[in-house]
Amino acid sequence: MKVQYGKDLANHSGPESCGGTREGAAEALAGETGGSDIEPRNPKFGTPTPLSDAEGKMEQGDQCESCDSPARSKTLHTSGSFLHRSWEISAVPGGTTSGDPGKAKSHTPGQVAAEKSDALVLPGKPSNKGEQPTEMVEGRSAAKGNAEQDPAPRTQSRTSCASMDLEGVRQAARRNRRLRFTALLHHITPQLLVDSFYSLQKNAAAGVDGVTWREYEKILPQRVTEMHRMIQSGAYRATPSRRVYIPKADGRQRPLGIASIEDKIVQQAVVTVLSAIYEEDFLGFSYGFRPGRGQHDALDALTVGIKSRSVHWIADADIRSFFDEIDHGWMLRFLEHRIADQRIIRLIRKWLEAGVIEDGKRIPAVKGTPQGAVISPLLANIYLHYAFDLWVQHWRKQPGRGEVIVLRYADDSVVGFEKEGTARAYLADLRDRLAKFGLTLHPDKTRLIEFGRYAAERRRKRGQGRPETFDFLGFTHCCGTNLQGKFQVVRVTAKKRMRATLTAIRDKLYQRRHEPVSVVGAWLQRVLNGYFAYHAVPTNLMRLDGFRSEVCRAWRHALLRRSQRNRLNWSRFNRLTRKYVPPCRVLHPYPEARFFASHPTLGKSRMR
Repeated sequence: MKVQYGKDLANHSGPESCGGTREGAAEALAGETGGSDIEPRNPKFGTPTPLSDAEGKMEQGDQCESCDSPARSKTLHTSGSFLHRSWEISAVPGGTTSGDPGKAKSHTPGQVAAEKSDALVLPGKPSNKGEQPTEMVEGRSAAKGNAEQDPAPRTQSRTSCASMDLEGVRQAARRNRRLRFTALLHHITPQLLVDSFYSLQKNAAAGVDGVTWREYEKILPQRVTEMHRMIQSGAYRATPSRRVYIPKADGRQRPLGIASIEDKIVQQAVVTVLSAIYEEDFLGFSYGFRPGRGQHDALDALTVGIKSRSVHWIADADIRSFFDEIDHGWMLRFLEHRIADQRIIRLIRKWLEAGVIEDGKRIPAVKGTPQGAVISPLLANIYLHYAFDLWVQHWRKQPGRGEVIVLRYADDSVVGFEKEGTARAYLADLRDRLAKFGLTLHPDKTRLIEFGRYAAERRRKRGQGRPETFDFLGFTHCCGTNLQGKFQVVRVTAKKRMRATLTAIRDKLYQRRHEPVSVVGAWLQRVLNGYFAYHAVPTNLMRLDGFRSEVCRAWRHALLRRSQRNRLNWSRFNRLTRKYVPPCRVLHPYPEARFFASHPTLGKSRMR
């Protein structure tokens, strides 16, 4: 199931070593994981790795501990069948017995190996009746150790307590962070494919096959067996993604790749298997597209870090067209640090090289991964884990750096510094680091600003204006004070995103102006509830109240355009707004309250 790094692979752990160089191997892996190291759940020496037992590969010094199962027969089998264990005492090769050749004079071998004899096993079969029975059943020596326990199941299809499915993979990855897994494809079972199908979004757009989720649900029982057979036999083929474009906040178009329904299912299954490994490797300041780590968790960690640490400078970095610039060669090399199962590697290579269908023509992919594919977020995190996370973890621990906090969400990162010189050196080194892997920083979205507890005071002494702000995950972060006059990070909705949302709501209200008022009001209520569920944080109520007023004004304007006769007075419209438009109120606690509630031990911040 797994293979340890040998001498030939000792230098393979660093990203640079994949390309044949050695000078960057140390800096890539010298960083430590976030928080304290996680110890194995069973620290007893000699306990076998669950996956190694399932595959029959044991390391020296391990002892086999099998699980209880009623399937095993109570009868002890002698040698002669490889399906059952032989409990006979082994003889030294080359040993001979007295007597004629080919005839067994005794059950005792002529030359016995140096083994210990255990208690005698009494025969379970009674002897023949009579004073002088013609056949006797004699006793035999018991096997050493755990003979009374059941061995591990002989096939992967049976319930296995040795492998414990993906939990065994997770435990093995936690115990050894340099372990390479050689057998993972058998974890993709028909049941996992069914679970992966039901975890997909039911209303997602269809791919090039034109099959939606609800249409495929009708044929799922017939297709899942065939799909599993194709995956295990290597006959599975990835289909190109359907290219679509969505507008961005800055007015540009974002390309997306919509995969077919079966590609989504298989990708989700592979994500489930690989997440069991890489969730043990990812560092604490990585938040993007990870289970149990949402956007508000990242925002809380950033606010707490700025307020509790000596942070005076902020480097807001964004990678230009990250999903479109991922190098396929580096991506596969990074995966091979942990994945030695070439069947999984071939599956991922098929998805990377499948390309897209645009205007009826197939465009082959030479780099990048389709943004919108199920597996793309995990691949992006793996790529940046080796290209950025391990490097910055090692970089900030160098002497003389001062206080440094790091937080990354997908391809957006925010790094706080105590010293201006350290911040400028970081940006210069970061550009060189990303250039090795075919990535560049966005010149307009990458900035270095003075920010923190004393930024306003220092800028006032220099005769400068208010401290600059930066945007992160839809919020503009500003330097402010609370009612007691203490420093506070003020978070308000980013203006660009708010304007884009207002424009979309105005257009939709104008298109649906002739529909019943109750139908449009119910739709508008759902939209605003979803918007407030994300943006209704402390210090943002004034901007949300202005957003709500603009939405009400746009709805009234659309209702007035239903006819030339104006019969909608303000009193009637106010009744509609009270019924359908939700009020503005804080729906999230303060960052410190939520952060320290989930991290009661101080000093173990997820941004460190």
